[in-house]
Amino acid sequence: MGIFSLSSRKPRKFRRVSIYTDKHQEKLQKLVDDTLQSNREGGQKEEKPYDPAKFNGTFCNYTPRAKRFREKESRFGWPMALALILVLLIIWRFLMTGIR
Repeated sequence: MGIFSLSSRKPRKFRRVSIYTDKHQEKLQKLVDDTLQSNREGGQKEEKPYDPAKFNGTFCNYTPRAKRFREKESRFGWPMALALILVLLIIWRFLMTGIR
C-alpha cells in the first residue's frame, strides 16, 4: 500500500476561532468611543448616531454578480408558468387518451 502513502497529505491542525468576541471590532469601538469623547471635550458638535439602515442595498452596488442579479428582469413569471403547466397538461391528456 505504498501508493497511498506517497500522495496522502496531513490533515489541517485544529484552530479555535471564537465567534462570540471579535478583538478587531472591540479595538475599533474603543477608538470610536475615544474620538467621540475627545470631540465632546473639545466642544465640537456631536454627529448623529450610527444608523445601519443608511447602508441598506449598498452591497449590491459593489459586487458585479449581485448587481446583475438585481438588474435582471424575470422573463419567466407566474402567468407564463401557469400557461406552460396548462399546455403540458393538454399534451399529456392527448398522449394518454390518443388523438381522435
